[in-house]
Amino acid sequence: MNPIARFPSRLAISSLTLLGLCSQAGAYTLYQADGLQVDSRVLLSYGLFHSDESYNQGGPVKNGAIGWSEGFARYGLYATQRLDALGNSTLYGEFNLVSSGTFGSGDAAGYTDGSERRTAVDRKYLGWRSGDLFPALGTDGLEFSAGSQKIRVGDGFIINGDGLSVGHNLGDGGLDRGGAYYLTARNAFDQTAWLHLGGKGPWTGDLIWIKSDNQIKAKPELGVAVLEHHAAEGTLGLTYVRGLGVDKDYANPFSAQRDGLKVVSLRGQGNLGVESLFTSFEYAHQEKQQGDESAWYMEAGWTFAQAPWQPQLAYRYSRYSEDYDPLFSGYSRGYGTWFQGEVAANYSGPFQRNATVQMLRLEAKPHRNVAVGALLFDFNTLDNRQGDLSARELDLYVDVNFDNGLTISPLIGLYKPDKSAEQGGSQLGSRDLNLYSQLVVTYGF
Repeated sequence: MNPIARFPSRLAISSLTLLGLCSQAGAYTLYQADGLQVDSRVLLSYGLFHSDESYNQGGPVKNGAIGWSEGFARYGLYATQRLDALGNSTLYGEFNLVSSGTFGSGDAAGYTDGSERRTAVDRKYLGWRSGDLFPALGTDGLEFSAGSQKIRVGDGFIINGDGLSVGHNLGDGGLDRGGAYYLTARNAFDQTAWLHLGGKGPWTGDLIWIKSDNQIKAKPELGVAVLEHHAAEGTLGLTYVRGLGVDKDYANPFSAQRDGLKVVSLRGQGNLGVESLFTSFEYAHQEKQQGDESAWYMEAGWTFAQAPWQPQLAYRYSRYSEDYDPLFSGYSRGYGTWFQGEVAANYSGPFQRNATVQMLRLEAKPHRNVAVGALLFDFNTLDNRQGDLSARELDLYVDVNFDNGLTISPLIGLYKPDKSAEQGGSQLGSRDLNLYSQLVVTYGF
């Protein structure tokens, strides 16, 4: 099967907790007067990676161990202007650049070869919040923004930025976005228009237009409508997505179905009024040219608030039908959302399609700035005619967040597939246990 067809979504991104910082770099105020504030925002990230095994998902890659590194710098300006004469409304905007690269041998799945380098604009948008201009809608009850920006819907199960960044190893280099495949250097949609109603009230709604320039995604255009109800016990949300077109020059039989795609999703998240409880679910139904597909999950967790280190224990079951399209699913709540398994989600598969996944997560905080955790995944392929990516994975991690904006996160993963690539899986040469390791350092100022 065409490797791009096998890899239809933004699956390169780790579910790394520290990467939540990537959407909110450190800030330094450059100017402040007469309601105008201009801040600089800079985020630096560098990662070292090693995998004892390689996977036949992208371009050419050799059997056995591989090591590489990735890095990026995101730097720019964010400004707000208070408009007192217009109901205390606010005009805001951001402009930034991203310089990124992959070094060494390229990643373990062959999506990059280590030669990728790029500097380009990532975010450039303007927005306006209504302040007190429309009292019936509440404070900031109307907000509109347009331009190149990251957009997230709900828990990120369907839409959370445009972060897939392959390199020279695919499409004779024509799909290169500058490397930093794992770190997700750039994640803004190329063109957007976003209308939000309701501010932070109990009922909110969104109308969103998105146009991606990501060639491996076939540059899809989407219309999105969202309705949410917020209460102390949790949030319920209804989402509708309509595919408005793709670039036929880059589409394959799988991604071409995004033209005319219809997605309806129902989701919920909250504690149901119980302080130590966490629950979350989502069900997404897709109408595609070649038949209906679906994906869903149910998750529950408990925080032992009175125990030392306040450990959290959670379980999740998720199912993705055989030809489900995860679109722009992306990182939201930490490891495992929505890239389940650091080896599986980034290199070996399954990639949010044709699989059931069970996850057990344990995390504790020995210090207010330190989190330690373990995640155990069980992957089972639904239709073996598309290949068998059934496997087990254990990830052990530490996140250290310093007060000065520095984050250090080492991780070790143990991944054991049922089948090698020669037997219908993806691991080249064997189905031996893979020892995977990474160290990511991020600094925002």
